[in-house]
Amino acid sequence: MTEDALTQQYSAYGATVAAVASGAQSVLGVPAGELPGLLGISEPMLAALVTGTRARIGNPVATGRFLQLKQLIEQVSIGATALADVPLTLAQIRASTIPAVPGEVTAQAVPSPVPPPVPPTAAPQPGSGSGAPPGAPSGAQAAPATAGPLITAASLTYARSVVARHVPATPTYRWPLLEQRLGTELWVKHENHTPVGAFKVRGGLNYLERLRVHGARPAGLVSATRGNHGQSLAYAGRAYGVPVTIVVPECNSPDKSAAMAALGARVVVHGHDFQAALEHSQELAAAEGLTVVPAFHPWLVEGVATLAAELHEQVQGIDVVYVPVGMGSGIAAQINVRDLLGLATEVVGVVAAGAPAQALSFAAGRPVATERADTFVDGVACRVPDPGACAVIRAGASRIVEVSEEQAAAAMREMYAATHNLAEPAGSLALAGALAERERLAGRRVAIVHTGGNCDAEVLLRALG
Repeated sequence: MTEDALTQQYSAYGATVAAVASGAQSVLGVPAGELPGLLGISEPMLAALVTGTRARIGNPVATGRFLQLKQLIEQVSIGATALADVPLTLAQIRASTIPAVPGEVTAQAVPSPVPPPVPPTAAPQPGSGSGAPPGAPSGAQAAPATAGPLITAASLTYARSVVARHVPATPTYRWPLLEQRLGTELWVKHENHTPVGAFKVRGGLNYLERLRVHGARPAGLVSATRGNHGQSLAYAGRAYGVPVTIVVPECNSPDKSAAMAALGARVVVHGHDFQAALEHSQELAAAEGLTVVPAFHPWLVEGVATLAAELHEQVQGIDVVYVPVGMGSGIAAQINVRDLLGLATEVVGVVAAGAPAQALSFAAGRPVATERADTFVDGVACRVPDPGACAVIRAGASRIVEVSEEQAAAAMREMYAATHNLAEPAGSLALAGALAERERLAGRRVAIVHTGGNCDAEVLLRALG
């Protein structure tokens, strides 16, 4: 009976309760007596689960907390989450009411307060770390994460109710001149029509709502960005009354930095590129007690998934959708919604040739960092991909298309001439990718995501010229 019960636990949860209880003590420092309260079960039930005289937790909320705890242990064990972040995350888990359905449980199915774990190649020793440090060159990368659903039907419905309070559904139009240029039916999802002029605002609103529901009251949030992610958090922070600090690189768009400041964010300029800004944001978090918001996280993907859900409601039977790929929340959202709806739509990512990290990672089947990201398409200037995002993209995207600087600028001109909608460089990238594959799209229903219109006048003049 005991051996059968432990086998059932591993099959249902990816671990035995005994292993997670041990990890909670040795890795996270949770006293044994506090574990039942953390999970929301009685001490006798925990004892029965640990010894294997009971097979299942039973309570779906307690199961959800157990899976989040397991995920946190994995994160800390491989060095993907700092010990300083553990107290807040444990508080979030203790307050969590996110259910998990026994028999359909995976760690990725429960939105977690930390990014999805990156399984090491071999089981790490507690505190030993695994994988490459931020900014490591290609060839020294961590093993890829397991790709699983980041959203459920229930979480998507809730995210839509949250986002809709602030962001009306954005329009999706056919533009005859663009269809002439592409040679087939083309629908444009206009995320440049959100309150911050870009799709990212959806993720920030959902992230702050998740913190609120989980009872977290951070002293402030900090994140790194080239612009739209920061505007998203600044907008959401103002709506939820949470101070926001945004770190941007020295080369950042002046207009985007000014927009973040106007929304109430403290804008800190540091480093020559996004990765340098990211590392400084983590230093600020440690020094000032701020909560780091990563560029890729299940709660952000949930929020962005609301645009994908809108798109498939507005246009039935999409054959292929093109999405710009920076850190990955946009394409991950499209993949997850496509799968959740049971559709056959191809999801194609588009990157700038000067920032090929996501394309290299897709081809290699693992995260591949680059030393530089040289492109004027600042919204996709990623050189150190997130392992969780890479796993989702690798499992669910059809391909990644690379476009040149000239193709991106040409797509900006095409978008303005055909629709009189301004596209920032990343906002034009989906169109550039579709145009690059024009010959393979004949007779197909195509959709592209116009991800944003936050373009500096200098960049616009250069592209139009």
